[in-house]
Amino acid sequence: MTGLHQPWRAALAALLLLSGPSAAEEKKDAAARSSASSAVRAEKDDATYRQLETFARVLSYVENNYVEGPDQERLIYGAIQGMLDTLDPHTVFMPPEVFREMKIDTSGEWGGLGIEIARKNDRIVVVAPIDDTPAARAGIKAGDELVGIDGESTRGMDVGRAMQKMRGPAGGRVLLSILRHGFSAPREIAIIRDHIRIVSVESELYGGFGHVKVKNFQERTDLYLRKELDRLRGLNGGKELRGVVLDLRNNPGGLLDQAVAVSDRFLPGNLPIVSTRGRDGRNSTEERSKDRDTEKNYPLVVLVNAGSASASEIVAGALQDHGRATVLGTQTFGKGSVQTVIELEDGSGLKLTIARYYTPKGRSIQERGITPDYVVPDEPGGKPGRETPREKDLQRHFRAESTSTSESSSSAPRGLPENLAPWDATAALKDYPLKVALEYLNGLSAASGRPPARAEGR
Repeated sequence: MTGLHQPWRAALAALLLLSGPSAAEEKKDAAARSSASSAVRAEKDDATYRQLETFARVLSYVENNYVEGPDQERLIYGAIQGMLDTLDPHTVFMPPEVFREMKIDTSGEWGGLGIEIARKNDRIVVVAPIDDTPAARAGIKAGDELVGIDGESTRGMDVGRAMQKMRGPAGGRVLLSILRHGFSAPREIAIIRDHIRIVSVESELYGGFGHVKVKNFQERTDLYLRKELDRLRGLNGGKELRGVVLDLRNNPGGLLDQAVAVSDRFLPGNLPIVSTRGRDGRNSTEERSKDRDTEKNYPLVVLVNAGSASASEIVAGALQDHGRATVLGTQTFGKGSVQTVIELEDGSGLKLTIARYYTPKGRSIQERGITPDYVVPDEPGGKPGRETPREKDLQRHFRAESTSTSESSSSAPRGLPENLAPWDATAALKDYPLKVALEYLNGLSAASGRPPARAEGR
């Protein structure tokens, strides 16, 4: 290691310290194993230290000999990002300014456009515009390719950088270059940033049936859900609701504990909601429902589409597996992995994938998504939806596990429900999937309130 410049000696020492705790644990475990296993483990540890030494040496050469004086912070952050780029697309490093914005997201307030994006190969694509935000009002659609931001190409740009460029004080102008299926060339759309205040739950009453839209899972989402359900009961003359449409379309997910709480609200006590399993049995948990504050057992429909991801899929999967709800819409996004967020000493952050999650029946949603009981396209007589990016399209995504549980639970969905009939309360609705969901519930009520029909294999 002779010739290393002093800063890179410190960098190597820090890297070795970071690797130290796991190495020590592994050596403890190895002591209880056979001598052959210990030898293999020791060899792997030696290889890791040699690779760290190579990394520090390269840093030293760059710092001492590069044609221009490099920015040390950019070098280190770039090296970390390059390392994580070999892992799944949801494991990301966030510099301090990006990490601060990520923490703001969960509170539901920030300055920006209101777009959920993902990286597909070396392109940035729109997962979903958030309802009632500048992006949604400007006509941005799920599946749009974001080819430029303020004149800068997004080719090869990481998601954190793209988000940072779109964020900023309300009133600022952002020029997006959009490529969409059917466009012969990218089109530029100028959007004015706004102070995004995501009211995560909104609702409306239709003839005694509630439509509850959950836009994302942020702090206090379950509290807002309860308040909206109580408000609907008030609008219904204080009577219990005849049924509810829980609308999770274009809901990109959010906080796991809020997904569990929302599922719990519709399930009786002591039922599994979601389980997680990490490597070698680590980070394995199971969340179960509690026997309090449970809604009445009225008919329930969950609306989903390709923009329904992560926490939304946990809720839809739990309610579907327990037969509590009928799922209508199109196939969901398929993000079945769990991330933990770690704040680092310099204010940066690491979002690290630590486990996969499973529905109560043991289904892994990863890559597959939730299959609706009834397929409902966006428009009458339309196809199940134009091709939009899903987890399976993302570079380096985890492959779906081949398990008998997942395969037996993925039977083909049915077409539209048979009990649909024109209804005055929905006659003016232009939202076709919502219209179908409400008419389905009304048809159940007309048929003596029998429980929702379920697709076989659920």
